[in-house]
Amino acid sequence: MKKTFAVLILSTQIFFAQNIAQKLDKATKDLMDSSGAVATSLSFYVSDEGGNFIYEYQGNKGLSTASTQKIFTAGAALEILGKNYTYKTTSSYSGIISDGNLNGNLFISSNGDPTLGSWRYDAYKPENFKKKFIEAVKKSGITNISGDLVIDDSYFDHQTIPGGWPWDDLGNYYGAGVWGVNWRENQFDININGTDFKNFSYPLEGLKWLNDLKTGGSSDQSLIFTAPHSNTALINGTLPAGKTVTVSGSTPNPPLQLGVEVKDWLKESGVELSGKVVTNSQLELDGKQSLETPKKNVIFTYESPTLDKIVYWFLRKSINMYGETFIKTLGKEKKGDPSFKSGVAYLKEFWKSKGINANMINFADGSGLSPQNYVSAKAEVQALLYAKKQAWFEVYYDGFPTQDNGMKMKSGTMSDTKSFAGYHTAKDGKKYVFSIIINNYQGSGSTELQKILNVLK
Repeated sequence: MKKTFAVLILSTQIFFAQNIAQKLDKATKDLMDSSGAVATSLSFYVSDEGGNFIYEYQGNKGLSTASTQKIFTAGAALEILGKNYTYKTTSSYSGIISDGNLNGNLFISSNGDPTLGSWRYDAYKPENFKKKFIEAVKKSGITNISGDLVIDDSYFDHQTIPGGWPWDDLGNYYGAGVWGVNWRENQFDININGTDFKNFSYPLEGLKWLNDLKTGGSSDQSLIFTAPHSNTALINGTLPAGKTVTVSGSTPNPPLQLGVEVKDWLKESGVELSGKVVTNSQLELDGKQSLETPKKNVIFTYESPTLDKIVYWFLRKSINMYGETFIKTLGKEKKGDPSFKSGVAYLKEFWKSKGINANMINFADGSGLSPQNYVSAKAEVQALLYAKKQAWFEVYYDGFPTQDNGMKMKSGTMSDTKSFAGYHTAKDGKKYVFSIIINNYQGSGSTELQKILNVLK
């Protein structure tokens, strides 16, 4: 009797899996048949929570992923760095303090904290950092600085943007680079009415604008172009006429921006700075020797939110700059090399060691903004299944947004690319892990892919 019952259960499960697979297959083929582009490519893979295969459509095929690439970076960061990892920013001085006068330079350095000055975290906003920094300066007894304010941005290498990022993306907020010292997520906002700049979220140091904006349409179709260390910015495209729109761009020199703001804070608090604001990267550009931050005479240490909180926002709001910071941090800590190349190579090694075929994970960055990332849907499902077994899974899972169809999944969007990867519990209690990626689809990729995934509901 028990044997008969077991066979009955097994038969029911097989029938159910076949039924779901047939529905997924029909929905997938209907989508591919309706595509207006001959070169449309789809990679789709579904398993249950135990890793048992349910359905695939070219699941091994590597495609450009967009932001579902972040599931790999977030998992590696949590496992290698730990959910309680924090970035640190310090201030110290050279020389001596005598009668309130610092006969030397005041330094600010960081190990690349991507959240420094972010507005997302309670108690970590720009005004919180300012308050604690000024308190530390006053506690040290400094009332006058005879030397310079030095922003030591040398923790990472000089390359702030991963290779392969499109030029159209670099000046926009989602294309912000990674520096040894980051500030305000390396982002600024402009309020623009028609083609006229009304105001900035904060004054940008030394930046001159070329404005090729035109009015037209009903939505923001503008693009900002900035480059690292450049003092020239261009904006073009169209904005609606007759209303004020907020457009966000990437700061071309975050360490310098922080330095200029700190100089103003010092002046406001009655501390005179006789010298100037310098960054180590600028000293090198000028052919001068960079200045090493003193390890002694530390007056201030500021820690970032813990990594679990950073990963939450990385996944929830898809902050590309966070992912690239993780890549540089992994490269620095695991290979002694903070280059993007080193960090990306380590990311691939990490996931290969977890059983993912190296041919299915061709990473180019840590965020997915590069169209040169090629990853298969099966690899994404394997990463999600691995994460599900780890102690840090709850933190990881919490970051996944709930999409319009009610599913808990990370999405990715780029030109002609759409992807979803995540977890779903169906109404009947069955649990799925899935990934679906489409390239070169001429239509509403998001809508069509969600129609396929709705079969699992």
